[in-house]
Amino acid sequence: MHPAPTAGGCHWDGSPRNAYRPRCLRIAPDSPSRLLRAGQGARCRHCGNHLEWFHTAGDQPIALHPAEMPTAAVPESCRWHLSCGTAYPSGDGSAWCRIPHTALCPHHPAPKQLPPALQSARRQLAIHTRRLGTGTFTPPPPTPPDQSQRPERCRPTRPVVQILYIRYLAPQPIEDLRCVAQTRHRHRCHHPVLASPPGVWVLLPAGPVRGQLALPHQVLTVYNLSHLPYGEQLRWRAQRCPAHAGAPGAADVALPNWEIFDPLLHHEHVHTRLPGITRYRPH
Repeated sequence: MHPAPTAGGCHWDGSPRNAYRPRCLRIAPDSPSRLLRAGQGARCRHCGNHLEWFHTAGDQPIALHPAEMPTAAVPESCRWHLSCGTAYPSGDGSAWCRIPHTALCPHHPAPKQLPPALQSARRQLAIHTRRLGTGTFTPPPPTPPDQSQRPERCRPTRPVVQILYIRYLAPQPIEDLRCVAQTRHRHRCHHPVLASPPGVWVLLPAGPVRGQLALPHQVLTVYNLSHLPYGEQLRWRAQRCPAHAGAPGAADVALPNWEIFDPLLHHEHVHTRLPGITRYRPH
């Protein structure tokens, strides 16, 4: 006795076989945000809790708490709402709103006159940070000094980059900058942003900031890209590799991590000497 053969669209017991066709994520050409919804989630580098990145009306990224809060329990200065993937300050008239992550992050100081509901949420994030065991609030143990001399490359950990005559603070060394575009396999591109011709390390005057007097550092080390063509500088500012520079339909799975450089706020990243090729120092 042989079992009856099953149809191609059914299981062995005769139940229908449902075939799910994967759908591709697409972005409309007139969308105000080029970031995919799947790439907005991230973790805070200070506390390790979840957050979501959105673009504001001024095309500036902002980190919002992933959960909605009752509008009545949130101060008016901390209320945000979303519309078509863009974050706008103040509420939209509904009973729920979003709140910036910095207002609840236990790493940052608590805002003044924080309501009890937000204080409870802030304590929960602090407890979750402690359970993660990432050592965020615990200083690392001191490493014993090693007398062996090892050559290592002298380069700033967060260099200052000049793009279109605007200075930005890079999140990591120039060689480690990674493309933020999405590949065909729905993963982040692993190609670096650095390509030929590269920029030039120069010493440029710091200049006055915000109408104040000039800083004590007369010059600072800058990775200058102003001599490159206009399209190449746009590629650097979008943090894309040469392969994805001419692909406007490719979405971004992460936000470009450029930060407007301010010598007063980022004074620890101001260097007054050009980076050398190698330097010998105790490891």
